[in-house]
Amino acid sequence: MKPMGRRSFLAAATALGIGAGVSSHAIASAASDSKKTPDQAPDQNADKTAEIYQRDRDLPFIGTEETFSTPALLKLNSINADHMAFLEEIGLADLGRRRIGDMDAGGLDVQILSAHTPSVQNIPGRRGIDLAYRLNRQLVDGPIAKYPGRFKAFATLPLQSPEAAADELERSVREDGFLGALTNGHITKKYLDHPDFEPVLARAVALDVPIYLHPGYPADEIFKILYSTTRSQYTKEFQPYIFSGSGYGWHQEVLTQCIRMITYGVFDRFPKLKIIIGHMGEGLPFYYERIVNDMGEPTEDSLKKPFGQYFRDNFWVTTSAFPQTELLDLLLKHISVDRVMFATDYPFADIKAQTDWFRGVDLPREDKEKIAFRNAEKLFRTKVPAK
Repeated sequence: MKPMGRRSFLAAATALGIGAGVSSHAIASAASDSKKTPDQAPDQNADKTAEIYQRDRDLPFIGTEETFSTPALLKLNSINADHMAFLEEIGLADLGRRRIGDMDAGGLDVQILSAHTPSVQNIPGRRGIDLAYRLNRQLVDGPIAKYPGRFKAFATLPLQSPEAAADELERSVREDGFLGALTNGHITKKYLDHPDFEPVLARAVALDVPIYLHPGYPADEIFKILYSTTRSQYTKEFQPYIFSGSGYGWHQEVLTQCIRMITYGVFDRFPKLKIIIGHMGEGLPFYYERIVNDMGEPTEDSLKKPFGQYFRDNFWVTTSAFPQTELLDLLLKHISVDRVMFATDYPFADIKAQTDWFRGVDLPREDKEKIAFRNAEKLFRTKVPAK
């Protein structure tokens, strides 16, 4: 892709949502408007939302998909200098006062931190193993120690070395109190259903911790087939990059991995495996009935359960960067409210825009508490710190 000016990159990122959600203020407004009915005036909707917001303004929040980087990781994973400047400007590597200030402004009590995609997944061998360990320890010795109770973390794993990844998962959970691990798409063109990764899955089950499936960018061959352009002028604002990422490709990629894991028997081999997906289900609410109905028959003899049962038994879903009430309503038609958790996707999305949105959502208080913090407390065996 051709380089472009920093201003152009920032404009493109804001408009198209690099990182899955820069423009969440606009999304939240659209979501509010979509709730209006023909016989209900806008001010009536606004009055009801304001009333619910006031009722629930004291909700505690745990953010379950909150991204960080470090100067070394920024250099490793940035496309070019413009991209790095954008990531620095939004505060991706800030794990101190700026981040805490944004959390306080939005009423986000806890962030569960995870390393920026693709993290260390492209680094093989000892270098990848050592970098994963250093990233995990930097969190423990840095923000987790400096701001007690405000930060938890998912482990970064050197997934190109599965046995070492399993060992680092166990070490980080047992020694450092990490809550599980987060992965970023394919690992050298393989997903977690591949036999290579069974040591990692087995260790997660043994430790009783979840794995969060975050999106990653496609393999080069897939990028060329699905997302590249034959017209070079369209690369100037990173259109193929965003198209294959937060603009579309990321969400399809995660959902594909979920379907692969069910179809090819991961959850029959590991029935207690816990998987989390973000971004309001990565398209799952829309496709749910088609997936379950069409995949049910061809897997009837090869799977131990009906296809849809795996979504109910093995998956949790977060709201990260999708503060859209109509999508939440659709998600809750298919996934139990006991399996949905709040997240913001900070710093790619605005914390306050999303906590404000959720405070005004018309759900029973008990259900909102489950999504805002109680489901996370139960899954991760943690607590919102007392104020």
